[in-house]
Amino acid sequence: MEKVQAAIKGMHCAACSGRIERVVGGLPGVGEARVNLADETGRFAFDPARTTWAAIEKTIAGLGFAAELLEGDDFAAFEERARQARDALAKTRRSLFPQIVLAGLLLLVSMGRMLGLPLPGAIDPALDPAAFALVQLALVLPVLWIGRRFYTGGFAMLARLSPNMDSLIAVGTGAAFVQSLWRTALIVTGRDPEAMVHDLYFESAAVIVALISLGKYFEARSKARASQAIRELMELAPDTATLVRGGEQVEVKAAELSIGDLVRVKPGGRVPVDGLVVEGASHLDESMLTGESMPVAKGPGDELAAGTLNGQGSLVIRALRVGKGATLARIVRLVSEAQGSKAPIANLADAVSAWFVPAVMALATAAALLWWLALGADFAFSLRIFVSVMVIACPCAMGLATPASLMVGMGRGARLGVLFRNGAALQAACGVQVICFDKTGTLTKGKPELTDFILLANAGPPEDELLRLAAGAESASEHPLAEAVARAAKDKGLAPAAPLDFMAEAGGGVAALVDGRRVAIGNPAYMLAQGVSGFAEEAAARIVAGLAEDGKSPLCLAVDGAPRAVLGVADAVREDSARVVAELAALGLRVVMLTGDNPATARAVARRVGIAEFHAGIKPEDKAAIIKDFQAKGLRTAMAGDGINDAPALALADVGLAMGGASGVAMESGDIVLLRGGIGGVLTALSLSRATVRNIKQNLFWAFGYNVILIPVAAGALHLFGGPTLNPMIAGAAMAASSASVVGNALRLRFFGEREEETGGKTPFLPNF
Repeated sequence: MEKVQAAIKGMHCAACSGRIERVVGGLPGVGEARVNLADETGRFAFDPARTTWAAIEKTIAGLGFAAELLEGDDFAAFEERARQARDALAKTRRSLFPQIVLAGLLLLVSMGRMLGLPLPGAIDPALDPAAFALVQLALVLPVLWIGRRFYTGGFAMLARLSPNMDSLIAVGTGAAFVQSLWRTALIVTGRDPEAMVHDLYFESAAVIVALISLGKYFEARSKARASQAIRELMELAPDTATLVRGGEQVEVKAAELSIGDLVRVKPGGRVPVDGLVVEGASHLDESMLTGESMPVAKGPGDELAAGTLNGQGSLVIRALRVGKGATLARIVRLVSEAQGSKAPIANLADAVSAWFVPAVMALATAAALLWWLALGADFAFSLRIFVSVMVIACPCAMGLATPASLMVGMGRGARLGVLFRNGAALQAACGVQVICFDKTGTLTKGKPELTDFILLANAGPPEDELLRLAAGAESASEHPLAEAVARAAKDKGLAPAAPLDFMAEAGGGVAALVDGRRVAIGNPAYMLAQGVSGFAEEAAARIVAGLAEDGKSPLCLAVDGAPRAVLGVADAVREDSARVVAELAALGLRVVMLTGDNPATARAVARRVGIAEFHAGIKPEDKAAIIKDFQAKGLRTAMAGDGINDAPALALADVGLAMGGASGVAMESGDIVLLRGGIGGVLTALSLSRATVRNIKQNLFWAFGYNVILIPVAAGALHLFGGPTLNPMIAGAAMAASSASVVGNALRLRFFGEREEETGGKTPFLPNF
């Protein structure tokens, strides 16, 4: 399948996007057709052996829309669409002023006397009905001309037998205008002008068009804000870079860089491409990509991601990934594709939109005929009923309810270091009941660290000196535990001496001559073999047993044959693991740990992070089987892992959360990709998914409730029982407000997690939900 993305122009409601999906999706060779009303784009997958993009484009044009293929650089394509949207918004804003002024004047002329405002004698309906009617006609014509897109588009779609929201507006206001124009002709020709002058509805047509245009403007402005997250991500990439070539530094466009180029990153500058540090050291702010607030130390051999902000140091990096392959570009592409996807919760709105507009037109006609022919109302009253029903119906709100929330929610997630692959993943995360964590690298840091250094009671060298000697002995070993001891000494600024006469016993320990002193470090059995018996005594043995019980690896340290200290080495638990586990449990989730490590270590880690249920000593395929067992019990299960050895479990889980940051494996393996270190992203992802789905439900409730309640009111249901009718102008205002309110409600998701950022990564916060 060949996949393409296109900008689609001319859509105004859910009926438009739904019709494109149904017709294009039904073409031979088309495997997928997804159209996003909120950002006016479509994504299509087709078999090039059976059809072509040209055929799809021609089909879309035949439906009354224009499709333009989005090719080339993602950043450039997005910026071009953003520029077009800004230009269209500015044009709409300029046209609004004359529309509103003229509609206001028309409303004043037509209804001013009802408000006690006298009219000049020249246009007083009692003195000169013809002038009164002609002045209104002169005022309404410019308003309708400025808003002519409702008529050109609406009647064109009606002619294709696929009416949309514009068709409702065009037919409703058009009927009011034509009836008023006919009455004006009768007035001018002197046919009962005193009676006819009170049955003009020019003001209804003008005010409805002006108010709906105003609503569309606010809607478009809100939709532009909904894509703000992608724009902010794109702005992280600098336009230029400093290329180091032959000892000289040359400023070039970042897009011209190639893999292997050497690039200078100046203090305070942004990294232009993914690269490997070859010179210099600094701290980088990665918060804009990962949501992590603390700067990260970087030096030779460390990787940098494009878009991150350099601190005070100057760096030279070698370009690893450029253009579309860079981390930032992949994040933008993933977020953009996810925003264009659909969530299953949108299926109801899509199904309703297919028949909604024809049903409203039929209902409006039936209601008007019923009042006129069966209930004895006059033609003017029946026309008002017809216009009210036509203009109050709002399929646009239903079409925007889901995509608007998805766009804002996913954009906000990207700013917090959480990338949802699609709308289905976001919705699935909302219903998770069980969350399974891999241990190593997820709940823990993934590499051994020196956690304890316990001096024995007998007098001897100080701790730093003992650590320096231990690190000297371990420096010749490649064992992970030895590396942890050497790394601890380095972190303290200690410089261990090179070992002499080095000996190592697999699974036991090492011995060496360091600074003329005989140093031995290993397990208790190795110490006995070295002739050091002090670790078998009760005090030392109790320390060794305690460390082992906590899931740590005890290392006995002897110097010149005397026992000096016991070291504890372990894969340290991440700082936020216990807090996040507690908060997940508070959300009602069942938290489970899955690990291939031994039961003693697993039990110690589970105890430290507060997990009661764990499975130890299991293989990757066993993790998948455990998840399958949860699912068989009807529990929706999520799996959080590193995206490599947890691939089977991530794939089988209802929701897979890849913890591998911006690595290629993580990007491809998870339904949700967590860029931030630690498991705080899991809490953010699940909380954000709940907030977004709740926001979608609020929008759908409003969109459906609005139509279900107000359409019968517009049809005169209350008037049957002596209540009021709905003025067509009020109906138009309500319709204009409905779609704008849906997008406005979705925009509240932009503030999700603000308290989390302010408090350094604590509980995600959603205001007023």
